Amino acid sequence: MSTLVESVSAAIPGLPVRDDEADRLSYARDLWPRHHLAVRAGRPLDSKPAAIAWPRSTEEVAAIASYCAERGIAMVPFGAGSGVCGGVLPGQDALVVDVKRMETFRRIDRESRLVDVECGAMGVPFEERLGRAGLTLGHFPSSILCSTVGGWIAGRGAGQCSGYYGKIEDMVVGLELVTAKGDVVRARARQNGPSLVPLLVGSEGTLGILTSALLRVQPAPTTRALASWSFRSTEEAWEGMRELFQSGLRPAVLRLYDPFDAMLARMGAVKKPKAKKAASSDDDGVIPGMGASFLRTLLQQPTLLNELVDSKFGSFALGGALVVAVWEGVGDRPGRELAQARAIMERMKGRYDGEGAAARWLAHRYSVSYRQAPVIRSGLFVDTFEVAAPWSKLGALYDGVREAVRGKAFIMAHMSHAYPDGCCIYFSFAGSAGEGSGAWDARCEERYDAIWRDAMAAANAAGGTVAHHHGVGRSKAPALRAELGAGVDVIRAVMKAMDPAGVYNPGNLQSAHPIPGSQEQRAPAGGIAVDHASLLAHVSAEAKVGEVERALRAQGLTLGLQSLPSEETTVRAFVDAGLPGTRDRWHDPVDQDVSGYMARTAKGALVTYAPGPRRAAGPDLWGLVRGARGRFLTVEQAWLRVHRVGVERPEAPHAHFDRNPALAQDEAHVLDVIAERVASV
Repeated sequence: MSTLVESVSAAIPGLPVRDDEADRLSYARDLWPRHHLAVRAGRPLDSKPAAIAWPRSTEEVAAIASYCAERGIAMVPFGAGSGVCGGVLPGQDALVVDVKRMETFRRIDRESRLVDVECGAMGVPFEERLGRAGLTLGHFPSSILCSTVGGWIAGRGAGQCSGYYGKIEDMVVGLELVTAKGDVVRARARQNGPSLVPLLVGSEGTLGILTSALLRVQPAPTTRALASWSFRSTEEAWEGMRELFQSGLRPAVLRLYDPFDAMLARMGAVKKPKAKKAASSDDDGVIPGMGASFLRTLLQQPTLLNELVDSKFGSFALGGALVVAVWEGVGDRPGRELAQARAIMERMKGRYDGEGAAARWLAHRYSVSYRQAPVIRSGLFVDTFEVAAPWSKLGALYDGVREAVRGKAFIMAHMSHAYPDGCCIYFSFAGSAGEGSGAWDARCEERYDAIWRDAMAAANAAGGTVAHHHGVGRSKAPALRAELGAGVDVIRAVMKAMDPAGVYNPGNLQSAHPIPGSQEQRAPAGGIAVDHASLLAHVSAEAKVGEVERALRAQGLTLGLQSLPSEETTVRAFVDAGLPGTRDRWHDPVDQDVSGYMARTAKGALVTYAPGPRRAAGPDLWGLVRGARGRFLTVEQAWLRVHRVGVERPEAPHAHFDRNPALAQDEAHVLDVIAERVASV
């Protein structure tokens, strides 16, 4: 037993804490594929923590935090370890704090449609408990079998049904966390801001340990409607998706597969069991046979394979792109929306294929492939890369990332999270070592790292975000500076405010080797420019809100405000006041009022949140902007969501809770400390 285990056990009697070698090995990392390459190369893990603790209450977490803060011991919050971005890499002196024993439902309020649950609750039991009460959160990530509520929130995740229920940030009403000093803080989301909640969602264990979440839930669905369409090209298919969402329809699932991914989807997601083979077979992956050898050779020079798949002939031979859709809800809404969607998709050149492909997807929605490790053992590497951008930039994002990767790995894509203003592209790539004289594993790692850096640079150059729902961790941290500008420095200031000693998950969301690039944009000439494809108005902070509305009306568009502010109200004043008059965001969690903004710190540093449908690029600073009256940042530009005049906007089941609760003393104090730190950026 180590000294740390003995001292923690003595300081917090009854707390389960261990340092067995098997436990230390199990908690040394998450599922970042880069780790698998190191294991294959035979390098010993140097990230095994000193010990692991399993608290059973917020009070025990607070005691752990106080103990570690006083002694400068690093703490790494741990859910189920299913992250894929290197968010968990403790180090030999760290204490991992596994919260899975904290799974109590503190409250289920069917009338208000709220659930208060501890953050260690695992996904499937959590949804099953809600289902017995006739409710659902609507958050169904592919990792639901091996992820926790706290993990969803910390990584700013998205579930498969985001088209109707939104992402996890659209479900969080309040959070309880333990700060590095051991203080318990309870934060609430606010319609008109400011709030700590956007900062905590996506913080990946760097600001505190989340212990409980107050979540908005909805009635469990009683009906479903399924459909699929074939398109000649990926571009035609995403135009159909765009039109569908901008027409006010909200399918829970809308997935677009490019031709190669579509071929795999049509074949079915799950392979039939095979007879047991000898240990030397390709499927085993331990001693690769001729198939693995051929793939290793082929993927050393993947350009030709990518060009073949990308060609018109390849697209035709593979059957074109495929869109699958699932509507769910109560009553006849799913069927009505499907009927409207058929008319839209067929007008947009889609061929209706019935519900077969969608039914197959639904039946195997959690059949996550567990073949990644065998593939990597065979000498290859595979990974995924989820990015997002406004509709107007989706083509540049799709082409840019493919071009950056095509010479180094085979790449395919699908789009599984769409919104009125943009869409997420989920790339998958497989590769092999590049040519050279060094060891095979070292050459694989070199090419793998080059793919990631080039793909992130391409996403930034196209105006996209490098993180839509997997988070940042260490894999995407090099891209944060190019994407957020001085936003990175503001996030560091927030970290310093909430964790002065830097004991929470040190090293996460940070990189010593940032990729070059910037998303800085000039304010539009004349104060307003309209992106009709994305339904966004790019406005200067000095523009008058009334003038913006009149300019939009002349083009058949509107901000959709329930009441206009005074004639002299500028966009900056409008944002500072919390966007008064905007529609209740809980009515349509898929939509958002502001898609992007640029702002300056008190010392003039530029924070760049270019427009995008959603991002999971660390803590979201919007909570320090909306309704904050310029206390933290001064807005210079904004991208406001606009709507077509006459289009009926969606209406989710109502939730009865306070949209703008008063600031509690503990949350107000934390915001005061943050304001002091941010002022120095």
